Amino acid sequence: MDLLRTLCHLAATSGNEAPMTEFLLNYIAQQQSSWRVQPRVLAGEEFQDCIILVFGQPRTALFAHIDSIGFTVRYGQELVRIGGPRAETGYRLVGQDAQGAIDCTLTVDAKTGELGYEFTRPIERGTELTFYCDFRETDTTVQSCYLDNRLGVWNALRLAETLENGIIAFSCWEEHGGGSVAYLAKHIYENYGVRQALISDITWVTEGVHPGEGVVISLRDSLIPRRAYVDKIRRIAHESGIPYQLEVEGSGGSDAKELQHGAQPWDWCFIGAPEDHVHSPDELVDKQDIASMLALYRVLMEKL
Repeated sequence: MDLLRTLCHLAATSGNEAPMTEFLLNYIAQQQSSWRVQPRVLAGEEFQDCIILVFGQPRTALFAHIDSIGFTVRYGQELVRIGGPRAETGYRLVGQDAQGAIDCTLTVDAKTGELGYEFTRPIERGTELTFYCDFRETDTTVQSCYLDNRLGVWNALRLAETLENGIIAFSCWEEHGGGSVAYLAKHIYENYGVRQALISDITWVTEGVHPGEGVVISLRDSLIPRRAYVDKIRRIAHESGIPYQLEVEGSGGSDAKELQHGAQPWDWCFIGAPEDHVHSPDELVDKQDIASMLALYRVLMEKL
C-alpha cells in the first residue's frame, strides 16, 4: 500500500492536477522498464494535464481520473467547494500560498451552511485547500482522504505492470463537471479505433453493496450503459470466479458521462471497489475489494 499512501498524500484538486501529472510521468519513466510491455506515453499541452498510455494493439481503454475534491478560498475567510466534499466544522485542511504552508480548520455556519476557515492569517484568494491526509492501514482495510480516486489510479498503475494490449487514460476535472474525457476519447477513437471503455473509479457502500464482498460492476447510475456490453462483462466476471457485486443507482456519475454524450459510439462500464464515508477525510475501503478490483481488470483487459 506504499504507492497508494503516496498517491493519497498528493494534493491535486480539479483544475490543478499538475502535481499528480508530474508524479505519474516520473513514476512511469522509472517503472516501465519492468513492465511486461513498454507503452507509448502521450502527454503534453495537447492533452493539458492528462496522460494516455498505449500498450500493444489496444481493444479497450481504461479511464481513471486523477483529480480530487477540495475547497477554494474565496473572499475574506470564505470557502467554496471543489466538487462535492463533505463539510463538517473541525475538519483539518492544508494547502500552500505565496506566504507559506497552510494548516487550518474548516468551519460551517450552523444557520447558513456557509463554509469558512480558521487560521492565523488571511489565506490568499484562489488558494486550493484539501483534507489533511491521515492514511490508516489495518490487516483488512485502508482509510484515508482521496481514495476516490487515488485507488482508481493505483489500480491503473498496477494493471500497467502486466498489461499487453490496451489503453490507460488518466483524466482530469471529473469531480467538478468533467471536460477532459471528450478530447481523450476523440483522440483514442480516431487514432486507435478503440470504442469500449472501463471506468476505474470508486463507488459507494449502500444497502445493496457491502464491503468485503468484491468489486462492484455498476449496471447504472444517473446514466445507463448499453446492456449488451455490460452483459458481456458480467459473463467474463462470472467465468473468472473473482468475487463481484452488482450495483443499481439512480444518481451519481463518472467519466462515463462524456463517453455517452460524445460523438463516438463508445461502450462503457463503471467497475470499482466500494467505499464508506464518501468524500470525507475518512474514506474506507476493504482490501479484499481492492484485490478483486485489480484481478477483474486484468481479466477484462485481456478478454474484452
